[in-house]
Amino acid sequence: MRASIIRIGNSQGIRIPKLLLEQTRLGSEVELEVEDDKIVIRPVSRPRQGWLEKFKLMAEQGDDRLLDPGAGEETEWDKDEWEW
Repeated sequence: MRASIIRIGNSQGIRIPKLLLEQTRLGSEVELEVEDDKIVIRPVSRPRQGWLEKFKLMAEQGDDRLLDPGAGEETEWDKDEWEW
């Protein structure tokens, strides 16, 4: 598929057809990168994408227990000084 480069203010750009946007599931923001002599367009990566599924898998496998068993217990300071 061919596209024309068009002037957009002081920059230039291309129009991406709706069909390509739907097929690639690109959102309103993308990451641009140059690889060799190509411009690569990628969806913006989300730092914590997929964590929920990983946590569920850990729970199912029993791999979600605390490594320090006493870490969640109240200390004397917590009991005496902390107010909610």
